[in-house]
Amino acid sequence: MSATSPAEPLLRALRYLYRLPMLAWHVLVHLPVVMVLMVRGGAPAHAAIRWWARGLLRVFGMRVERQGTPLAGGTLFVANHISWIDIIALHSQHMMGFIAKSEIRDWPLVGWLTAQAETIFLRRGNADSLGQVMGEMRERLRAGRAVAAFPEGGTRDGTALGVFHARIFTAAVEADAPVQPVALCYGTGCEAQPIVAFAPRESFMANFVRLLGEPARPARVCFLEPILHTEHAGRRGIAHTARERVAQAMAAA
Repeated sequence: MSATSPAEPLLRALRYLYRLPMLAWHVLVHLPVVMVLMVRGGAPAHAAIRWWARGLLRVFGMRVERQGTPLAGGTLFVANHISWIDIIALHSQHMMGFIAKSEIRDWPLVGWLTAQAETIFLRRGNADSLGQVMGEMRERLRAGRAVAAFPEGGTRDGTALGVFHARIFTAAVEADAPVQPVALCYGTGCEAQPIVAFAPRESFMANFVRLLGEPARPARVCFLEPILHTEHAGRRGIAHTARERVAQAMAAA
């Protein structure tokens, strides 16, 4: 049933009625379990984060579907960026430390989770912070740890794929690490991208509440063919190839 149907407000209210208790249980019961496992670190913590992320997607009515296989070890994962829930979708499939704007640390629940999930926070507009982030990315990749970034530089309205900025790929080139593009697709044919995206001037909490009342839909996480920097003309070639592969995967959906 479409969102313009006269019955949609009632359906949305019913979704809130049964999803809010699910959310409360996931936060008050499941989250403490994850926190305990995080203290142990390593594989148990990573498995707990994946489990919790998949559960949160189910609370929002998102049926996560994975295509392809994420590379193990030190890999730079790059994906299109729609909303905060992109981080949850990726964490539901593979443990990776994200490059994220420092403001996310102040977001309720998601901020704490991202901080615990090896996130590298970037203060936008701060050259020193960018240099520190690039150095941390390089060291993690060399140590065999996965890093993830959104090379568009921020969220978009879901109607078009932005330019992939080449600078974010520098760490992979310097660490001699592979890059694996990931296409995130919400809805059967990616048609729900504008719905999941932040509306103009919409806050995190407003987007969170709105998505909680949305109809159930698939959330597809497509791990695409990896890119080796030795096969392309430096970071700009990698950025172009990564964007093309993400665009092709979204168009095919």
